Parts: sequence; structure tokens; C-alpha cells
Amino acid sequence: MTDIKTKFEIRPFETLGAANLGWLDAHHHFSFGSYHDAARMDWGAIRVWNDDVIAPQSGFPPHPHADMEIITYVRTGAITHKDSLGNEGRTAAGDVQVMSAGSGIRHAEYNLENEPTTLFQIWIIPNRTGGAPSWGAKPFPKGERSGAWQILASGFDEDNDALPIRTDARVLGATIKAGDSLEYAVGAKRHAYMVAATGAIEIDGQRANARDGVAIGEGKVMITAMEDAEIVLVDSR
Repeated sequence: MTDIKTKFEIRPFETLGAANLGWLDAHHHFSFGSYHDAARMDWGAIRVWNDDVIAPQSGFPPHPHADMEIITYVRTGAITHKDSLGNEGRTAAGDVQVMSAGSGIRHAEYNLENEPTTLFQIWIIPNRTGGAPSWGAKPFPKGERSGAWQILASGFDEDNDALPIRTDARVLGATIKAGDSLEYAVGAKRHAYMVAATGAIEIDGQRANARDGVAIGEGKVMITAMEDAEIVLVDSR
């Protein structure tokens, strides 16, 4: 397991847990379902990071969740959400949806498109259990995060433009042109986890390919795009 005192650890995509159900090709950055790795149970309050490819006209039938903050970042295609609160919405590539499961909610997620949908689904442990469940979604044009971090979801009141989550965490996105660099500083007793949705990157000179995970401890890292890259990062307690 990566110790928080370690600056960062790259976890190659081919080392992730995997499950292929035909309609779903899933890779797990942390223990999930039938995949168990004692060294990859969580990273701080970050509990799940799944890299999913969902076949056209298929998806997850209604199922329950409770006491978890669930963030979905759509990479290509679109996902359609329906839940027991009566919410329904379609979230397209580059956009984000969040679900605070709270005391309990049932939802379904379907790819109703005629092409595969690819997405990251991220679960973060909430600050407290219970509370009324909720759901929301928002578009985030990629041009607005070119060469800079954009906060997509946040548990901090000052991040007014982000989707709200009930945990001391931020979900950020950035796009970086090949050859350009972007810095990120992880605070004391914080945990960050980063994945490039597309493009190879270097972290302090070490290469990470698209879909590799990077567990980052306290301190600053310099991220340089070796190819045009789209990055998602979670900074959590």
C-alpha cells in the first residue's frame, strides 16, 4: 500500500482488477466486487475508482446505494440516469453527475446510445452517514479547463460552481497540450488520486499512460503532457 508519506505511486492499467460481463468491461483501481487486493482497499476517503466501458443499449438495472458519494465522469458517449426520487437525466462526454446516496436510494444507469460509453465512476466516503439522498448533473466544457484545474465536484462551500458532494474532497479536471505542464499540491494529511482519461503524462519525470492510476501523497507534483491529455484528479481527506 502507498504510504501517505510517499510522494506518489504509479499503478499501471494492466495491474488493475478487471471484470468483463460482455455488456460491461470494467477495470478497478481499488478492491471492488470479486476483485480484492488488501493493498488497494482505498486511498484516504477514496473508496472506488472504476474505469467502465458500457456496450450500446445496455447498462446497470435498478440497484441500491447508501452512505456514499458517487461521482460519474463521462469520457465518451453518454449515460442516462433514473432513480427512486424521480430524477432522470442524460450526462454526455466531459460532463459530470453526482449522487449522494445518503440514507438510501435506488438508481439505474443505462447507455442508450448507439456507441459504447466510457466513464470513470468514483466513490468517496461521506463525512457522515444518513441524510436525504440527492442527485445532480452539470456540463463542464473542456475548453474552460485548458491548461488549468477546474473543480467539478466539491464538498467545500467556497466552490460555488462545482457540483456539491458531502465529503471533504474535490474532484478536478484539466486538459493539457502536449509539452505543457501543470502543478498540483497535496496538503498535509490529504490524499490525491489521478488518472489521465486520454494521453500519456509524466509526473516529476516518471511516465504514466492513459488510464494508469497515480496515488499521490503530501507535497507538490509537476504533471507534463507527453501527448494531449485529459486528466481527472480527486483530492480527499
